[in-house]
Amino acid sequence: MTNRTSPKAISLIKISEGCELRAYLCPANIPTIGYGHTKTVTRDDVKSRKTISEAEAERLLKIDLADFEKGVAKLVTVKLTDDQFGALVSFAYNLGIGALGSSTLLKRINAKAPLADIERAWSQWNKARVGGVLKPLAGLTKRRKAEFDLFAGK
Repeated sequence: MTNRTSPKAISLIKISEGCELRAYLCPANIPTIGYGHTKTVTRDDVKSRKTISEAEAERLLKIDLADFEKGVAKLVTVKLTDDQFGALVSFAYNLGIGALGSSTLLKRINAKAPLADIERAWSQWNKARVGGVLKPLAGLTKRRKAEFDLFAGK
């Protein structure tokens, strides 16, 4: 049976990303729209103040989720609940599938490490480049905790 992103995880992604119907630059200076969608947004879209509808934001979220679900499914070699899977989809949605693929977090999960080790590896991913400097961001710290809590069944 194939995992799906759980409703709790989709809610976590939506709350964490927020829904911005006008194109903007995120704190890491990446053009973004909707629920953190970045793949088809450009700096010109930000300049022209491009807007989308709520329905379009939902459509883009579904497309993005499908891509990240495929990526997470390829990387994880152990059995997961849909909440655990969804927590990893949220992580990858925010940081990219490449970051998950090369992470100690993934190694710990695939090795069935103790939850405390997984939590330490998870919580380290709370930083972003702001003005060229890697800095912890309160929003990322909160998101990593929520993701881990979902993963851990809290």
